[in-house]
Amino acid sequence: MSLGNHLYNARKNKGLSQEAVAEKLGVSRQTISKWETDETLPDIRQSKRLAMLYGLSLDELIEFDLDIREIQDVIDRTSEAVSEKIDWTKAWSRKYPVLARYQGQVDIPYYAAELWKLLIDLKKKYGYNDLDAFLVLKDILAVVWKSRKTQQK
Repeated sequence: MSLGNHLYNARKNKGLSQEAVAEKLGVSRQTISKWETDETLPDIRQSKRLAMLYGLSLDELIEFDLDIREIQDVIDRTSEAVSEKIDWTKAWSRKYPVLARYQGQVDIPYYAAELWKLLIDLKKKYGYNDLDAFLVLKDILAVVWKSRKTQQK
């Protein structure tokens, strides 16, 4: 994504028109348009004011190679009903093929029973509901995975 596209999306996410942004910054609407079409770039002072106006840090405003914020927005907008319709194993197996084939290789009941014990323990010790216990366990697994990868380097 170009910087101009990023500026455009940040403005739209705040529900502002080019005119409104131009007025707040003391520039013309055409200037905002030129920034959003990558014809020109805002200077550092204008960039700082844009970041404040859009509720972003300056780093977030100019980070346009990979916009994690956009990914987070998609997650936030995904309703529980839609999320339940998604076959997450199938979706992620496109990136990680092992997810499409492990069911025929792994003793699932054994691991399920062990994981269930951990879920019950989290629920008892911390008062989590089923979903919260699952999410905490998933996050713990991610932390273990990341620390192991760091140790291997």
